[in-house]
Amino acid sequence: MRWADGLIAVDWGTSNRRAYLLDASGSCVDEHEDSQGILSVPAGGFPAAIAEIRQRLGDQPLLLAGMIGSNRGWVEAPYVPCPAAIDDLAAALVRPSDREAIVPGVSYVGEGRADVMRGEEVQLLGAVADETIPPDALVCHPGTHNKWARVARGRIAEFRTVMTGELFNLLKEHSILADLLQPDVEPDDGAFRTGVDHGLTHDDIPAELFAVRARTLLGQAPHSSPASFTSGLLIGADLRIGLAGTVPAEVVVMGRPELTELYAAALAQAGIQARELDGERCFLAGIKAIAERIE
Repeated sequence: MRWADGLIAVDWGTSNRRAYLLDASGSCVDEHEDSQGILSVPAGGFPAAIAEIRQRLGDQPLLLAGMIGSNRGWVEAPYVPCPAAIDDLAAALVRPSDREAIVPGVSYVGEGRADVMRGEEVQLLGAVADETIPPDALVCHPGTHNKWARVARGRIAEFRTVMTGELFNLLKEHSILADLLQPDVEPDDGAFRTGVDHGLTHDDIPAELFAVRARTLLGQAPHSSPASFTSGLLIGADLRIGLAGTVPAEVVVMGRPELTELYAAALAQAGIQARELDGERCFLAGIKAIAERIE
């Protein structure tokens, strides 16, 4: 059996999973997505969940990435330390059987901090493997936990995670701002840009978040703008961390289009060129590159 002759690739996260049936050329010929993330699988339930994927997409080998390899997933796949290349991921695959393989995550320790990723590494190194990005690049990967990664010589050299997406969701669901942060009927680009500018230039985010409510109560801001402003505020602060005072010639923004568009707009406001890449395409490129290395 050659894995590169056809397989099912699975991006299995905490809340969702996406499975893709790939042919020998690496092209996706069928796919399935649902909300059966790892937290929805009961104890001992992963073999049945794996069987369900095969029932939907065919009896093929499975190459799995994401939180499925965490200590809360099926079988733990230990982190590969930075600097990490596609060869390192392939060499550290965990094999529950000869027909399943789990891609490890990547870890970083240095400069007095520690960080981890699972799933994004396949996209990052997939984009390197198919030469969508150069071997040296700064990549922003927006999501629940946004990643800023420096790719050097085709390897993930270092990265930092910013909990922007999760923070916005927590504020929207559980904070005093919840009633103000429901999606705007029409996104307010002006409010978004104002928020981005403040986040880029100030370090008072906890105070400014409360001011969102105060300005609304006192009639100092349009009622349609709090969600757009707060989104911009958090993304601006995110950029401030990820750029760390540098002005790169270009930032590659990789992920879901609805998120890359927001970050690209914020980067443009900061005077930095952004190149948007679809994360799904990069994921499949990474899976193909790993499959070619499985013996």
